[in-house]
Amino acid sequence: MDSRSGRSRNPYELTDETPVYVISVAAQLSGLHPQTLRQYDRLGLVSPDRTAGRGRRYSARDIELLRQVQALSQDEGINLAGIKRIIELENQVAALQSRVAELAAALEGAAATLQQREAAVHASYRRDLVPYQEVQQTSALVVWRPKKPTD
Repeated sequence: MDSRSGRSRNPYELTDETPVYVISVAAQLSGLHPQTLRQYDRLGLVSPDRTAGRGRRYSARDIELLRQVQALSQDEGINLAGIKRIIELENQVAALQSRVAELAAALEGAAATLQQREAAVHASYRRDLVPYQEVQQTSALVVWRPKKPTD
């Protein structure tokens, strides 16, 4: 099952998260030295998947993240601790956006259910009944006098 879409997918289909690149290829694709990739892994900046023999396998998403880390470090002058915090916050924002989308969908579903139930209640009203209206009390006095019988 693809956890993001809720549908099953081909196990041989490659996605951005499929770990396929060994460290030397990942280093070439990202423009970094393999030792830099190892350092980033030790610091927890980019953590590739591992094979059974503990070898690193990088995905296309990992390669993009390596490029982003390099750009933040070289172009923006941000230290690695700052970059790690930026990545953590970006991941947190993405998770929160996903949760907001889930909650919005649940809210829409609940609102639709509520409208259906409300419509069912309104449809069940008896149409032969007249709504009761409160009569205002007055201080007027009405005297009833029976008619006198006429002989």
